Amino acid sequence: MGLFFLLPLLLVLGVSFFTRSSFGGIDVPLTLENYIRFVDPLYIKILWVSCVLAFATTVLCLVFGYPFAYIIARSPARYRNILLLLIIVPFWTNSLIRTYAWIVLLRTEGVINTLLLQIGLIDKPLSLLYNETAVLIGLVYTMLPFMVLPLYASIEKLDRSLLEAAADLGAKPRQVFWKVTLPLTAPGIMAGSLLVFIPSLGLFFIPDLMGGSKTVLVGNLIKNQFLTARDWPFGSASSIILMVLTLLFITAYILTPMAKQGKELV
Repeated sequence: MGLFFLLPLLLVLGVSFFTRSSFGGIDVPLTLENYIRFVDPLYIKILWVSCVLAFATTVLCLVFGYPFAYIIARSPARYRNILLLLIIVPFWTNSLIRTYAWIVLLRTEGVINTLLLQIGLIDKPLSLLYNETAVLIGLVYTMLPFMVLPLYASIEKLDRSLLEAAADLGAKPRQVFWKVTLPLTAPGIMAGSLLVFIPSLGLFFIPDLMGGSKTVLVGNLIKNQFLTARDWPFGSASSIILMVLTLLFITAYILTPMAKQGKELV
């Protein structure tokens, strides 16, 4: 942990206080200008859009992932391994290749537009690519398994006798879900949400490929500072700010009533 996590983190933190040299390296004097520079409205907007898209990705993954995980957990034992395998299979293919597959589907001359034109539902191709909606689709597709797996583990361990007891006491199916199932699976919801939200903030290749130049997220900003602008101090400062923000989100989420209730139930 010290060699592969703490040392690189301290290196990034140290570089963030240096000044960019004329040739793209780091130089003295030490300064806080890199952090002050991030307060610019342009970078604040990029950070805000990144947080909104990460939150939307988390919510959509939860909406689509919870029923899927519930169905898998309640399926006969002989089918569960097959269904879980279908979730894991996408990991066998590079995520970059899968993103290019979405581009083939969504582009102007892509599969979806071609099909809609042939059946007469549209008169001209739809703009499905190079916008925030396309980025959101790519993020949800990529991060969905990270939501399903923790939810499945939590739902699979759920004691069915508690659900039967609630039904015997007169609770309707909707009441059983909201008052028994959902609170008992809160740890899985919390774990899945964190696993989706945090990586969504830092992903840069999906906005690059599916958003084009129209969508710039904080991950793209950091990548560009290191590889294009060669401004390592500002890129490092942006990374530290993103990390601190992520820690604040985690802390705030842990303090929510659902998270506290989940911990008590565990």
